[in-house]
Amino acid sequence: MAAELLAHEQRWLPELSGRLPLPVPAPVRVGRPTAQYRWPWSVVPFFPGRIAARSDPDDAWSAAAALGGFLDALHVPAPSEAPANPFRGIPLAGRAEGVLTGLAHVERADRATALRVWESAVATPAWSGPPVWLHGDLHPANLVIDRGRISAVIDFGDITSGDPATDLSVAWMLFTAEQRAALRQAYGRADDATWERARGWALALSLAFLSHSADDPLMRGIGERAFRAVLE
Repeated sequence: MAAELLAHEQRWLPELSGRLPLPVPAPVRVGRPTAQYRWPWSVVPFFPGRIAARSDPDDAWSAAAALGGFLDALHVPAPSEAPANPFRGIPLAGRAEGVLTGLAHVERADRATALRVWESAVATPAWSGPPVWLHGDLHPANLVIDRGRISAVIDFGDITSGDPATDLSVAWMLFTAEQRAALRQAYGRADDATWERARGWALALSLAFLSHSADDPLMRGIGERAFRAVLE
């Protein structure tokens, strides 16, 4: 599975990196499968710093604006050859089973509120524009912080195309309501329906993190932070 994801980065990041305002791990050397090692491999740039899941930016408003600008540059129509992903970029209703299952793992007092958020998000108009490029797995463990600023975006193995709300869900994983507004302003083209779907995606992903992180306190922390932000 990991080798397939790596191949996505090798194919597409060299094309995308030149127009993105933050560094991404476009390979500088690509290794091909051989009899000695039967998978592709890459040498990628080293980005100094710590992931945002372990180190908050010094100025969250500036970080939100920088991330919004990055997503604005990334979210352009993707070619038909873009990698397919059955879980990301899809209509939000496609995550319903996981959300309803995940709600069983949260405090009873929060379930009704979370269900209302989910139903509101699913009821919004679906994305009607062309499928746009998506990072596909954008969360604080895939953002690098160096000298207090977002300095790189990593781990594009789930790169795909579809509804931009998938990526915009990161706004609830890292920022307050006011900071999310800064991200939305910098992004510049998230209408109310897209923003509401992004909140729904944040709920769906937070529940996935909470449901599958018994041995991963880092991802559980991301899930808990996002879940609380969604319920604000």
